[in-house]
Amino acid sequence: MNGAAALEARPEGLKGWQLGLAGMSLALANFVVVLDITIANVSVPHIAGSLAVSPSQGTWVITSYSVAEAICVPLSGWLAARFGAVRVFLTALIGFALFSLLCGLSRSLEALIVFRIFQGLSGGPIMPMSQTLMVRVFPPEKVGTALGLWAMTVVVAPILGPIFGGTISDNWTWHWIFFLNLPVTAFCVVFALRYVRRFETPTVKRPIDYIGLVLLVIWVSALQVVLDEGRNADWFASSFICTLAVIAVIGFAAFLIWELTEANPVVDLSVFAQRGYSVGVAVQSITYAAFFSAIVVIPLFLQTNLGYSATYAGYATAFIGVMAVILSPVAAGMIARYDVRRLITFGVVWLGLMSLLRTGWVTQMDFFTLSLPQFLQGIGMPFFFIGTTSLALGSVRPDQTASAAGLQNFVRTLAGAFATSLATTLWEREASSAHAELAGLVHPLPQGTGLSVEQSRMVLERIVQTEAVTLATNAIFWGCTALFALAALIVWFAPRPRGEVDLSAAH
Repeated sequence: MNGAAALEARPEGLKGWQLGLAGMSLALANFVVVLDITIANVSVPHIAGSLAVSPSQGTWVITSYSVAEAICVPLSGWLAARFGAVRVFLTALIGFALFSLLCGLSRSLEALIVFRIFQGLSGGPIMPMSQTLMVRVFPPEKVGTALGLWAMTVVVAPILGPIFGGTISDNWTWHWIFFLNLPVTAFCVVFALRYVRRFETPTVKRPIDYIGLVLLVIWVSALQVVLDEGRNADWFASSFICTLAVIAVIGFAAFLIWELTEANPVVDLSVFAQRGYSVGVAVQSITYAAFFSAIVVIPLFLQTNLGYSATYAGYATAFIGVMAVILSPVAAGMIARYDVRRLITFGVVWLGLMSLLRTGWVTQMDFFTLSLPQFLQGIGMPFFFIGTTSLALGSVRPDQTASAAGLQNFVRTLAGAFATSLATTLWEREASSAHAELAGLVHPLPQGTGLSVEQSRMVLERIVQTEAVTLATNAIFWGCTALFALAALIVWFAPRPRGEVDLSAAH
């Protein structure tokens, strides 16, 4: 069935509270999936201690989920075409709830890792399917607002993950970071069955591209493990990481060649032939990488230098979601009336200015100085996120929307994984370099301070280390500012939108 026929077959639209419940079921489903990417990060020590394993072994709880999810996200277009977007969404959501329960009930690391893999496989399709169904369920005049609601779950969930994870692990047990998903997914399943199921998309019987699927699993798995475990293994000093990196590169090259020549590819790469889509995905991924770098580094800086707990470090970063949620309807309305490239540029430049503001951070800062840039940064987020989504998905045919949404989510998630690995590695290396430079500039404390020689040395070491970490943090923000500037320039390579970007045909 072609795009026009599908639109003619679209059922009568929802209104009022029914539309609100349908939208909330889709947005919250995406929220819990993205939340689970970061919620376990601060809980690894608790999990490792409870299961009597080392913290390095415990990190596989994070890696197993991210690898499985990364594999399934780009497959969402094929899954939707074969089985229907609603059917895939509901099946994945029920699977996510089941394996969340089993993760919480796990009593060994091996069982937990297995269930986290299946949780990730279930969660992968939920991101693009919820985005696709948002566009299909909401009427054309409200599609922008719907995408804004969906986009804010992507922004806010990674920030709230460490807060929820730290609070739950400190006050209850780590098992509850998985049980937390159950009431949310129950709500989503009930109201999706009630209000979203009628918006099923047409299906096409396509042969399964087994070779493409195998190649996808190989290179994505290898790359994700390199990104997640590389820092712990000292990157390319490890033969294990080197081997996986080679597998990822060769596998990716083989995957590209096969998918571009296969008649029925498992991942439809043809959407990248549309310049608007390619530019939209590139700008969103680069900006998200810079944004995610700050999300990773700021809590580390607060805990290392300012004595914040993991929970309160999360509180300091959480202000970013306030203005983002408030301004989402405003941004959605403006995108329908103005050149989307201008609005994206405003959002990205605003984020760059907030990053530039942080490059002057010093060791002695109060909570207000820390949280103000976070609060103000939220102003630019809706314009950037809704704008790039509109530009990308508005550039492809209606029958390509599911594939386009899946690839967009995949590339953005991969950019976040790259950002996490590179930002933490560069932050540590820059801190070591700054420490070595500052150590040659300090002088011993004068006599008569009441401190022994050893105590004086410890005081100086603490001062040097603190300032070195501050300088390293500022260096990361300079790098983020440069990435924002690059993204703001790239957006103008997109063709001028032909009037209003119409996403109402997406399904």
